[in-house]
Amino acid sequence: MTQSKTDLRVLRTRKLIMDSFIELSGKKEFKDITIKDITIEAMINRATFYYHFKDIYDLLEKVLSEVLLVNLDCEYYQNNELNEEALVNIFKAITNFHKSLSHRCHRGYEDTIARIIREQLEIIFYKMLLNQHPTKDKEALKLTTTMLSWGIYGASLEWGRNSTVPPEEFIKLVIPSIMYEID
Repeated sequence: MTQSKTDLRVLRTRKLIMDSFIELSGKKEFKDITIKDITIEAMINRATFYYHFKDIYDLLEKVLSEVLLVNLDCEYYQNNELNEEALVNIFKAITNFHKSLSHRCHRGYEDTIARIIREQLEIIFYKMLLNQHPTKDKEALKLTTTMLSWGIYGASLEWGRNSTVPPEEFIKLVIPSIMYEID
C-alpha cells in the first residue's frame, strides 16, 4: 500500500519537473535554462531533480519523447496494420509535434529531436508491419521500418519548410508508393 503511494508521488514529482521545464522552455531558449531555474519553478531541491533525471539533456530527451508519444498515440498504432489512414495520422502527428517545437525554441537540438522521432517511428512501424506480415524475415522488416521512419521524418521536415498544403494532402502524394513497397 505504501509503495503505490510512493509511486504516485514519484510520478507526480517527475511530471511536475517536466511541466516546469516545458513552461520555462516557452519563455527561454533551452541553452539558457538551468537546473536552478527548473528547481525554482517546480519548487523542489536539486537532489530531487537528480533523482529523476541525469541532467538537463536527459530531461529534454524525456520531455520530447513523452510529448511525441502522446502525439503519436503509440498503443493504438502498435496493435494495427500499416495502411493509408495510419500513415496519414502518423504524419499529421509528426508535423504537429514539429509545429509545437517551433514555438518552444529548441534550436540547436535538432539531432536529438530527429533521433527521438525516428526511434519512436521505428518501434511503431515494426510492430505494425509484424502484425501485417508475421512470417516475413525480421531483419527485412527492421530495415523497412528504418527506411519508413527516416522517410516520414524527412517528409515532415520538407513539409514544414516548403508546403502550403495540409499535411494529409502532402503525404497522400507518396502513400501509393509506400504501400506498394510494403506489400
